[in-house]
Parts: sequence; structure tokens; C-alpha cells
Amino acid sequence: MKTIAALFFFSVLNCIAQTSGRIIKIDNFQSKFINARNVQIWLPPGYDTNKKEKYPVLYMHDGQNVFDKGNAGFGVAWEADGTAEKLIKEGKVKPFIIVTAAHGDSLRYMEYFPEKAAKNFTDEDNKVFKELSEKMNVQVNWLADEYLQFMIRELKPYIDKNYRTLPDAKNTSVCGSSMGGLISMYGICEYPEVFGQAACVSTHWPLLFDNNNMHPSEAVRTYMKDHLPSPTNHRIYFDYGTETLDQYYEVHQKMVDEIMQAKGFTEGTNWVTRKFEGASHDEQSWQDRMDVILEFLYGK
Repeated sequence: MKTIAALFFFSVLNCIAQTSGRIIKIDNFQSKFINARNVQIWLPPGYDTNKKEKYPVLYMHDGQNVFDKGNAGFGVAWEADGTAEKLIKEGKVKPFIIVTAAHGDSLRYMEYFPEKAAKNFTDEDNKVFKELSEKMNVQVNWLADEYLQFMIRELKPYIDKNYRTLPDAKNTSVCGSSMGGLISMYGICEYPEVFGQAACVSTHWPLLFDNNNMHPSEAVRTYMKDHLPSPTNHRIYFDYGTETLDQYYEVHQKMVDEIMQAKGFTEGTNWVTRKFEGASHDEQSWQDRMDVILEFLYGK
């Protein structure tokens, strides 16, 4: 009887593995480039039973806020795993893996700011950021290049070695919100051979926290004009809301949209910009449109 009971138990577990995704947690993933941080991997339904199938991978920033509200900074998570599982079961998207890396706490702004764009700052811009860093109690020490090295030289090779992935650029995407939107844009520009898609959610184009001084953001647009990847084999998603911090984004996004058009991207094909009326700059708003983001990236 015990043998029958054990077989039944493992049969139930097997069924659960087929119909539900699961999360693997790695604490203090070590890096030569940045501070160690927690990494989480979400494996889609069927991963454990379809042993021959390989999967696209979505890399997401701000890993604390992606899956579990218990770990989220403001008590609300994107719940990307739940949305992905629902869309997969409904047949709206193809199955994929999600990998998250936590942000570097007080270094988040420095890790996510497009480092090479700072070369376009004027002396006045540098003065503004020196004052901002003092208010944030951090040094002006741009770390985005180091953060991306961690992603492409350490994290991605680990994922490709230990999980059944489709490792080419076509099947590798990057996604983040606010400053995470900036580093997602930067990632696909710096490493177009690694990332084929980017989702830049409520991208923090102003760099500051209002539009009283819009000049520093010109440095980012100048960088984009020089470094956007080829529209023939890359796809980019942008969006923004209209409330709280997002209220300042539309004027910037329209200028970015002009750059996208000038660089040969076609809206509705390899690029979209979505405006969400009434949406705020917070995890709840991003959770609410996670389905839109994932359908752009992985829709059938």
C-alpha cells in the first residue's frame, strides 16, 4: 500500500509540474563586476516534462519586484510569473523562461543609468548630477557597463548552461521599468548580438524627477541616435502612464519615437509605444499591463 501511495504522490507532483511553473532561487549570485545579488528563475509549465523542448529567455531587472509581493519594495509585485502562466495556458504566448536579478540597493540609479550617455553631459549636467548624488547619498559612479557585463558574461552563460534555453539574440529579451527601462534600452543598444528584444516600461527619460530641467535627457537621446540596433532583427516596446512620475514622460517619449522612426523602426511591427491613461508610476500599474508587455514579446 505504501508503494501505491508513493506512486500516486509522485504522479500528482508530475501533473503539477506539467501544469504549473516553478521558481528557483539563487541567493548571492557572485560576480566579478558588481555586488553579489539574488537571482530567481521561473520555469514555465511543462518544462520538467518536455525534456527536449528549449525556451526563449526574458531577463528582468529589479528582481525583488517581479514575482512575489512579499519581497517587493512597496508590497506589490509585477506577478510576471502568474501572468505568463495564464497567457501560456490560454495559448496567447509561446512558453518562455523568466530570469530576474535583484537591483543593487542604493546603487540602483548608478547601475541602471546608460553609462556611455554620460559622455554627452555638459558641465552643467554634471553639476546637476553631482548635486543629485549627494542628495541620494551615493557617489557619481556610473556602473551600467559593469552591470551589463554581469548579465552577458556571468548570468546568461550560467542560465544557458544549466537550463534548456534558446540562447541566440532572437530568443533573448530584456525588460525593466523606470530606470530599469533605461538599462533595457541600453542593453539592446550595447549588445544587439545578445538581446533581440527589449521592453522599456515607464522609461525614466527625464533622468531627474520633473521636467524643470530637460537638458540632461538630451544626452540619452544623442546616445540612442548613435547606437540603436538594426530594425531588421530587433524589436522594442515602450510605454508610459499619465499619473504621478509618469506624467512627465510623454513629451520625452514623443522625441524618442521620432528617433525610432528616423532609425527605420516601424510602429506596430518591430516597435510599439503604448500610452496608458490613468496609470501611475508603480508596480500595480506595471502588473496591470504585464499581459500587454508579454504578448508583444512572445505573442503567437
